[in-house]
Amino acid sequence: MASAEDIRKVALQEAALVFDRFDEATAFAVGSLIRERALADKLPIVIDIQTWDRPLFYAALPGSTGSNANWARRKRNVVKMFLKSTYRMVLEKARPDRTFPVGEGLDPADYVLAGGGFPVHVKDAGVIGVIAVSGLPERQDHEVIVAALARHFGIDGEALALGPAEG
Repeated sequence: MASAEDIRKVALQEAALVFDRFDEATAFAVGSLIRERALADKLPIVIDIQTWDRPLFYAALPGSTGSNANWARRKRNVVKMFLKSTYRMVLEKARPDRTFPVGEGLDPADYVLAGGGFPVHVKDAGVIGVIAVSGLPERQDHEVIVAALARHFGIDGEALALGPAEG
């Protein structure tokens, strides 16, 4: 399925895309970047940005469905539990059924192995929330978030981008 190189690259993305601070204005700015791209490229996605205690930004773009909101919720739960991106979890677990092993005790109604959840990591505070995108194939959901964060931080998005998908 996925290569060790993809896992390494996603971990690098997570380490590079760390906020000095994160508040309502930051969530709105990042969410707006994702929304602008989605509108320009006609991406049928839901964007959901939350800290652990409350929602800060939500948008449902044309073509998205109620199911996308539920997928975003399940991705948020995975980031909260493991403090890393859901796409990295997909790559590390390599489970085609999208569920966690039974022994982990994570109900598939609340947790899913699907890319598109990215940790909001604040320097000296840790992971305090999540940016979730749902509506595209999981690698694209992940890449939409990373591209917006790179733009927000003024980082070369191409340098952080994953290579071509395997298969």
